[in-house]
Amino acid sequence: MNHLTPFSGFHSTSASASLAGAFGRILLLLGVMMAMLTTFSPPDITAQTTPAEEGGETVVIIPIRGAIDPGMGHFLERAIGEAEAAGASTIILDINTPGGRLDTVLEMRDDILATDIPVVAFVNREAFSAGALITIASDTIYMAPGAVYGAATPVMGGTGATADEKTISAVRSTFRATAEEQGRDPLIAEAMVDPSVVVDGLDSSTSLLSLTADQAQEVGYADGVAGNRDALLDELGLGAATVDVASMTLWERAVTWITNPVVASLLILVGIALIVVDGFVGGFGVVALAGVASLGLFFWGHQLAGLAGWEDVILVVVGLVLIGIEVFVVPGFGVPGILGGISLVGGLVLAMTRRSFFDEGFAAEAGDVLGTLLITLALTVVAIVLFSWALPRLVPALARPARGPQRMTLSATVATGGKGPSRPGFFTRLIGGGTVLERDVDGHTALTRTPRSDPHTPRDPGQRS
Repeated sequence: MNHLTPFSGFHSTSASASLAGAFGRILLLLGVMMAMLTTFSPPDITAQTTPAEEGGETVVIIPIRGAIDPGMGHFLERAIGEAEAAGASTIILDINTPGGRLDTVLEMRDDILATDIPVVAFVNREAFSAGALITIASDTIYMAPGAVYGAATPVMGGTGATADEKTISAVRSTFRATAEEQGRDPLIAEAMVDPSVVVDGLDSSTSLLSLTADQAQEVGYADGVAGNRDALLDELGLGAATVDVASMTLWERAVTWITNPVVASLLILVGIALIVVDGFVGGFGVVALAGVASLGLFFWGHQLAGLAGWEDVILVVVGLVLIGIEVFVVPGFGVPGILGGISLVGGLVLAMTRRSFFDEGFAAEAGDVLGTLLITLALTVVAIVLFSWALPRLVPALARPARGPQRMTLSATVATGGKGPSRPGFFTRLIGGGTVLERDVDGHTALTRTPRSDPHTPRDPGQRS
């Protein structure tokens, strides 16, 4: 009888080691994230302002340029607070934006309505979608020649499709209430959101309302036209006032960049993919640390934006742990994998949305984020599978069965009743974990690349594993 090389006790030791290793890596990941979030939190960025001299007037100009995102919302909140502390007489919003996040613009709207300082919106070329709301929320509206604003129906950022009727209704009500607050015709505000609302002479039932400078003046949605900032100051009678132009801090620019949907998706993709890929090259090294840095940067930016919290980090870590158990310890696609996926997705969605669960537009924003996130995770899985297929071919030295996930997917399958040996789960076989641990009729165990159909047939000693 051919005797096989014994590996008794190997499976239990390997499983324990793999489980401990998975937990160790995830705990290290959590530790690094916590260190990044704590160490690199920005200092108090409220400027030390000096109240305006008695009898003088101070105008604070706040540029609203580009997409409206959490960084922009934080910037506006800070700038208004500094203007109030400095005793400014007027705030001018210099607006040129295609729109942006609904949750952010709702907070910006509230900040504008809440301040006691008169706010002037200067539509300097365009203010669409979210930009239209902050324009309507302002006390006074001026437009540059050729400027236009409106067209504010909510859309899903991931697909560009129009949002559902419930969301449209909620946003329409918000526009209506804002217009009423500032003494403007609410029907015109509603027509910017809902094409079914028609304003005679301005739009039709198949289009959203957008206003030019002349149209806006005719219907009371603009108080005048100004060619530039200096002309606007003259129109307002503030030509001799002290002018302070607010600017975004380094932290706010970082938040704007990191919370951009494309950048955030790339950080998630790269972070998860690199951590998993590190299993293929063995050990928790440079590749995994790069993945940790990517996820840490993602959470850091979203934490500064007031989106992510510690509970989100914990959910993501728990999800990665459960998925690691599913892939490396428990073959198949079962409860750990399902729970891990739910925890991972839930943590990432919460990290990219605000906790305003019952506010208007939250469901649409969360659904939008979820759609984008699922696409990102699908691309991450594809990237991992492609890498696991290409790595052994590009770097033959790494194509060894006792490396990375393959060493975790050894299954001690003993067949005594005519049953064939069990196989690793679909996902583990997909990423290359096809090696199993078999036992022959004498109780000896040996590594084979694929399970034999008949476990009672002795293994040919010349067979290569």
